[in-house]
Amino acid sequence: MRHLRASLLIVAVAGALAAAPGVTSRARGAQQTETPRQVVEITAERFTFTPSEIRTKAGTTLEIRLRSDDTSHGFHIVGTNVDIELPKRGRGVATVTFTPKAGRYTFECSQLCGAGHEFMRGVIVASE
Repeated sequence: MRHLRASLLIVAVAGALAAAPGVTSRARGAQQTETPRQVVEITAERFTFTPSEIRTKAGTTLEIRLRSDDTSHGFHIVGTNVDIELPKRGRGVATVTFTPKAGRYTFECSQLCGAGHEFMRGVIVASE
């Protein structure tokens, strides 16, 4: 009887874990359906983004972590709804995700930050 209860408990726990959000299991040889992910760290300072060119594969989800080394800046990917404000130096990191299709995407500072603001640009290049 104890063995039966223990077996039932194990089956119940395994079923609950399999149904829990964020818990996945993979059978040997099964294809993954997860989207590839790439973390990119960008620093904004004095009218430049560093790095100013990001290369990735089309369909890869970019987790873009942005920080400012001086004043407030913005980060906008032209032609998309990605547009966030970066906090001033020492006040944290802003994070945004973006999954590009094949092509070139210009990003720019979207918050007036000084005399060279209009030159503050970069590019994401997504290849097939």
